[in-house]
Amino acid sequence: MRSFDEIYAISADRHGGPEALEDKLSKPDPKVSGLPEDRWLATMTKCIFQAGFNWKVIEAKWDGFEEVFHGFDPGPCAFMPEDEFDRILSDTRVVRNGAKLATVRQNAAFLMELRDQGGAGQVLGGWPSSDYIGLLDMLKKRGSRLGGNTGQYAMRFAGRDSFILSQDVTARLIAEGVIDKPATSKTALKSVQSAFNTWMGQSGRSLTEISRVLAMSC
Repeated sequence: MRSFDEIYAISADRHGGPEALEDKLSKPDPKVSGLPEDRWLATMTKCIFQAGFNWKVIEAKWDGFEEVFHGFDPGPCAFMPEDEFDRILSDTRVVRNGAKLATVRQNAAFLMELRDQGGAGQVLGGWPSSDYIGLLDMLKKRGSRLGGNTGQYAMRFAGRDSFILSQDVTARLIAEGVIDKPATSKTALKSVQSAFNTWMGQSGRSLTEISRVLAMSC
C-alpha cells in the first residue's frame, strides 16, 4: 500500500499540480454536530430518492418535497396519519415512489430515537472518523434504505467527515491491495477503514479529503 503522499502526488500530477488539486478537495463541515434534525432527515431523503433516479429530477421537485413533508420536521413526519400519507402517494409535487416515500416516516422516527443518545448531531456528526464503518453499519441497521452508498452520500452531503466507496475510490483501494473487489463484507470494510486510518495518521487530513484524493488518482 502506497503512502498518502505517494497517492497525493499521483492525483496532483493528474489534476494540474498540488495547488489545483487542493482547490478541488472538499472538507467536512466543522459545525456538522449542530445540524438540526430536519436537515439530517432532508439530506437522507434526498439521497434515498437520488439513488436510481435522475438527480436533476429530484432537485427540480425538491421544494415540493419540503412542502409536503412539513420542512422535514421529524415529529409531524414520524406521526403522519395514514390518510395524509395516502394523499402524498398521489401528490405530483413529489416523486411518487411509495417505498421511498415511506422512508421519511421511518427515518424521522429513527432520528427521534437518537435523542436519548444526545441527538442526531451528536451521534451522526460526532461519531469517530476512525470507526466510520461503524456509523455506516448503524445507519444500515437502524435507518431505512440507508445502507450502501446511500448512507455514505447522505453523510457526505450533510457535511460530516466521510469516505464514499465510489468506482474510482474502489479502483484505487484495489490498486493498493487494500481490497480485491468492491467492499461489501464486514472484513473488506474493516480493511478499508484500516487503510483510511493509516492515511489519516500519515497526513493529518480528514476522511473526506483522503477520499477525494483517492478518487482523483484514477
